[in-house]
Amino acid sequence: MTNLIGQVQELSALVNYQDGAVVSKEVIKKKEGTVTVFAFDEGQGLSEHTAPFDALVYVVDGRVEITIDGKPSALKAGDMIIMPANKPHALKAIKRFKMMLVMIKVAVSAF
Repeated sequence: MTNLIGQVQELSALVNYQDGAVVSKEVIKKKEGTVTVFAFDEGQGLSEHTAPFDALVYVVDGRVEITIDGKPSALKAGDMIIMPANKPHALKAIKRFKMMLVMIKVAVSAF
């Protein structure tokens, strides 16, 4: 991970498209959470899975269909969606697209 702290960056320039591939770059990695930028070629995606934490997706470029708990949503550049913890979700690139994924890990204490 390159140290980007204090440097102005163009979000869409942090990752490049590759034919038939998904490319990612972790921008922040802390025990409290991560920020990762992805580039998906058209037709690429992530199969249905769950995560133990809420995740925010911000679409930087292109178009994607994100399905959360069986409900599909079409997103374009400038759109965002929050994927809730422990709900199944998947995504597929309608066109090449780039996204920023922000995941914040919040510990829940038992009383």
